[in-house]
Amino acid sequence: MEEREVVIRVRELAKEYHLGVIGRDTLQHEIQSWWAKRRGRPDPNIRIDQERNMDAAGERFLALQGISFDIYRGERVGVIGANGAGKSTLFKLIARVTSPTQGAIGLKGRVSSMLEVGTGFHGELTGRENIYLNGAILGMKRQEIDERLEDIIAFSECETFIDTPVKRYSSGMYVKLAFAVAAHLNSEILLMDEVLAVGDMRFQKKCLAKMAELSEDEQKTILYVSHNMETIRTLCSRCLVLQQGRLVFDGDPEEAIAKYLGDVVQMKLRYNYDHAGDPRRMTGKLQFQWLELERSNRISAAEGLRFRLSFFVREAVEDLHIRLTILNREGQAVGTSISGSLGAFSEGTSACVMLRFETHTLARGEYLAELAAVEPIGSGRQKRHAWQEHAFAFEITEDAFKQYRIGWNAKKWGYTVYPDLEVLDCEISSEGI
Repeated sequence: MEEREVVIRVRELAKEYHLGVIGRDTLQHEIQSWWAKRRGRPDPNIRIDQERNMDAAGERFLALQGISFDIYRGERVGVIGANGAGKSTLFKLIARVTSPTQGAIGLKGRVSSMLEVGTGFHGELTGRENIYLNGAILGMKRQEIDERLEDIIAFSECETFIDTPVKRYSSGMYVKLAFAVAAHLNSEILLMDEVLAVGDMRFQKKCLAKMAELSEDEQKTILYVSHNMETIRTLCSRCLVLQQGRLVFDGDPEEAIAKYLGDVVQMKLRYNYDHAGDPRRMTGKLQFQWLELERSNRISAAEGLRFRLSFFVREAVEDLHIRLTILNREGQAVGTSISGSLGAFSEGTSACVMLRFETHTLARGEYLAELAAVEPIGSGRQKRHAWQEHAFAFEITEDAFKQYRIGWNAKKWGYTVYPDLEVLDCEISSEGI
């Protein structure tokens, strides 16, 4: 049996951050953190789940904790986990953007990475100039880049704007050009961190097909982070699951997805929310404390879902609404429901509200729910004050409509079920058509 070639070897890798030593992204964040500490309140600039990985003094955060694995040439490996699990930190270490606190990484081949939209691009340079810049960073000669230039431009679909400074590009154009550069330049290892989160569906499919082609035809190795489980299924032959900085699973993508979703949220009647949430996704004026489902989390579609939600108001809110987003087990949004106004709340207020969600149009199956506390700000827009990514789980055990009698396939036909089509008339003729 032919021995496979290892191109990435990770051994006992750990990364520790000393909070407050190096500083925040901006002076404003530094002042916010200092003021919160003075008032005895949670740090608004600590990312989701960081509190759990801190030491007793709250000064050190362990982003990765002693993980080890091997990646072989030509593999397409997915990396999944909740926000704050350590996925982006792992990729930054492999790309040598930052150095590990402990452990070692061995690489065999050039690494091309897309860690954030537009990473490695210079805003004042044109798209064409940035292609040459990225090639030079990878150690390629101008002649090598020239040979691939037309393919890169064509794939990016940015021909019209290729000689325009990229600071004028939309986020979608950034992604298209950045992916085209990463996929066509001379590198053996590709790191893709949520690169398909921006951009249209057609281009996403095009990128997935290109990555599969690079792996099969050119034996390039691909590491791919995504919260979209369908793209993990489509692209990857292997999957790593990270949880609070630790590697908890390495193997088949279906088993990895089941492990990840099972760890994300368990079926239970009460959920406690003991972290402040991700400050990048909300103002932090309000914090959810706990949620309690009434009677059961396994209900028929006709029953409806009742739950009690407790929250604490850190700063005054004038017009509060609760937004509930329902997702299937793959993490894809099925639909959203927004409450009427709960009114105004002053600073320091604790409240508990009972809510009911109508479930009669949901197909049979298991669901996840995402919660947000929002406030309208005009023109159909909302300001999000609190956000709980995986708030609770429930299961629809029995249908509300007749379609299930013919065996409803939720994955094919959709998770929202509408009433049966009404047959208004049916004429039968023996004469044929």
